[in-house]
Amino acid sequence: MTDLKRSWVDSANSADSPFPLNNLPYGAFSIQGGAPRCGTAIGEMILDLAALEEAGVLGFDGTLKTGSWNAFMALGKPAWDRLRAELTGLLAEGAAAESRLKAHLVAQKDATLHMPFNVTEYTDFYAGRHHAFNVGTMFRGPENALPPNWLHIPIGYNGRASSVVLSGTPVVRPNGQLKGPNDEMPRFGPSQRFDIELEMGAIVGTPSTGPISISEAYDAIFGYVLLNDWSARDIQAWEYQPLGPFQAKATATTISPWIVTAAALEPFRTSGPDRDVPLLDYLKEPEPMLYDIDLEVTMAPAGKAPTVISRTNYNEMYYSAAQQLTHHTTSGCPMRVGDLLGSGTISGPEKGNRGSLLELSWGGKEPLTLDTGETRSFIEDGDTLTLTGAAHGDGYQIGFGDCIGTLKPARPITH
Repeated sequence: MTDLKRSWVDSANSADSPFPLNNLPYGAFSIQGGAPRCGTAIGEMILDLAALEEAGVLGFDGTLKTGSWNAFMALGKPAWDRLRAELTGLLAEGAAAESRLKAHLVAQKDATLHMPFNVTEYTDFYAGRHHAFNVGTMFRGPENALPPNWLHIPIGYNGRASSVVLSGTPVVRPNGQLKGPNDEMPRFGPSQRFDIELEMGAIVGTPSTGPISISEAYDAIFGYVLLNDWSARDIQAWEYQPLGPFQAKATATTISPWIVTAAALEPFRTSGPDRDVPLLDYLKEPEPMLYDIDLEVTMAPAGKAPTVISRTNYNEMYYSAAQQLTHHTTSGCPMRVGDLLGSGTISGPEKGNRGSLLELSWGGKEPLTLDTGETRSFIEDGDTLTLTGAAHGDGYQIGFGDCIGTLKPARPITH
């Protein structure tokens, strides 16, 4: 494990800061209504990378002046490594560049954050074993909880890139077709079992035109975000046979504002859970490709204090993002710069580790009691859900920024 790298930006040296010099996550920001600009978070500040490229301090073919990270990602891994090395040198304690760079620091509290990249395509996986077992147990019993293919293949589906939104964007309760077990016919109305899914999102930075190896997949991932794949469980229950989720997952997918690079997470590599059966050779990792990232979810009713409802860790995933990406390409499926891969719901072995309300309330049969005294089986209008995550080193942490969404009432139904 690496030690804290000290910066001349004092706030980056606090053990409580999610953005030390070890991190240097990438985002897009604006000030006073201006256009989005590329920046990196350092302590309580943002370093304006667009300004540094305009001034000639950095040189990356103008990609840092675009207000989105897609063009920079397309430069490839050597450019990724060079930018990180140059920023580390510029921001390190005692760096000669301090006097020059101070004018290009913006306080995070004064900035508006934007989508850090344009999502090209979005694929969501079902790759957390505890989540898959819990959900399967609810609907099929523990003997048949996992589908026959689950221990062999990262199961996924193609979602909607158009519905991926930035943290803080309100989420509107969806309307859809609903049919309860005692209903003769379906009806149309607001989802009553709206839920979250605690996930990580992996961002593809290197395109491919055919199958790629597990090592190539690992190197193709630019970075990671926290991801909440909002889910309408009652809409899904009626629609998912035979082709899987559709409108139940198309409402919104919320991501955190900062892209934490794979390079920043490198010291936190770890192995996943033990396997019941060996994977086919193309999915076998030559070295650990998961990360030790602590995750937490809070729920806050409107105007009230939040309650922690779940704590888990990314190392609970049965399949890493590299394995998911490798499998995604086996058919020859092209991957593009800006493709987003959702990990699937991350749950642990205990009740307090479950990453969805479906699991936490066991399908509504065991409602949660919040610190306010209120109970919840699923999300109610006005509730705010916040996902946080950090990898913890010795005296520092690597954070992502919060992934927040507040549920608004369903739109009026028109005919």
